[in-house]
Amino acid sequence: MRRLLALCVTLATLWLYAGARRPAEARWFKGNTHTHTLWSDGDAAPELVADWYASHGYDFLVLSDHNVLSRGERWFPVGEGRLTPAKVAELGEHFGGGWVEEREVDGKREMRLKTLEELRERFGELLFIEGEEITDSFEGHPVHVNGLNLQEPIQPQGGTSLREVLQRNVDAVLAQARETGRPMLAHINHPNFQWGLTPEDVASVKGERFFEVYNGHSAVRNYGDAEHPSCEEMWDIALVLRLRELDLPPLLGLATDDAHEYFDWGVGETNPGRGWVMVRAEEKSPDAIVRAMKRGDFYASSGVTLERVEHKTWKHLEVEIAAEEGVEYTTRFIGTRTVDGEPGEIGELLLETKENPARYEFAGDELYVRAKVISSRAHPNPYAEGDRECAWVQPVTRPLF
Repeated sequence: MRRLLALCVTLATLWLYAGARRPAEARWFKGNTHTHTLWSDGDAAPELVADWYASHGYDFLVLSDHNVLSRGERWFPVGEGRLTPAKVAELGEHFGGGWVEEREVDGKREMRLKTLEELRERFGELLFIEGEEITDSFEGHPVHVNGLNLQEPIQPQGGTSLREVLQRNVDAVLAQARETGRPMLAHINHPNFQWGLTPEDVASVKGERFFEVYNGHSAVRNYGDAEHPSCEEMWDIALVLRLRELDLPPLLGLATDDAHEYFDWGVGETNPGRGWVMVRAEEKSPDAIVRAMKRGDFYASSGVTLERVEHKTWKHLEVEIAAEEGVEYTTRFIGTRTVDGEPGEIGELLLETKENPARYEFAGDELYVRAKVISSRAHPNPYAEGDRECAWVQPVTRPLF
């Protein structure tokens, strides 16, 4: 049984990176799957958020507010909080007369929040994929799962243990996908937020295999600390557990903004433009984007653009960088080898190179190999001081027999 499952994983991964098998018309689309507005705890109106992404070269966007979809009639108080009279006036100036709708109720001023359908009409070129951050917890530990391409909102599912809460929320997305026939995706958010999840928790999830390896929120602790692994270290630990012990397919990594703040900028704020995914799909539609991600045909980025990711004939993994003049790139191939049938050093640096394309030749004993490209250029609005622009390539697995 283990060998049969390993073969399935191997064949699936071959499909992910067999570039010759992709549709000839497929191309890269830039998108963010995690951001917030006034529909939950963001500080900007949804149209302002959409306008930022539309004007910065994004092809698609998921407004993933907490436990809500951007539907129906919702009025937000205007005052000294997140929506001030000055911000309302700026919206009117930017979007034109008649766009902003206001009312007064019991002497208090309110503004109607725009729905996703209204945003689709206003921003024709920006694709909106309907989504929600399903926000749950267990005994004080946050459990946040983003559902993408939803048809109906999903309420937090709860559970009797942290892993059960996590699994039940993922299962709810998968159940809705089955019921509707629509492709949907669930990804685990910021595992180190409040030290909520361990690598073992992340590895245990069945039915889906997506998590945020990079999240731009100022409080999510991407890099861990002396007692907790970084999100990248989590990735390697979870990969070994899934491939060797749990008979589950490889975990895939996303980069996201998790933006909440659109007016104050800098380290310590939670701004847009820090992390995104580049998805290779045959068309710009919600179903095509989600299907491509579920195939694993995407990479995560905080600033580095790739021309090509290729894995053919189980001989090499090759990454071609869209190099910019004056910028140096270092590609690290990271993986875990098997030694006498058991995992060796987890997350070993297998090769570091400045060549472009960067190529790793398989030795035959690797359990998986993933790639990270690091730019010499500093991130223009970093999650933390010293951040460089990077790209993360999904892991490739080899046969276990």
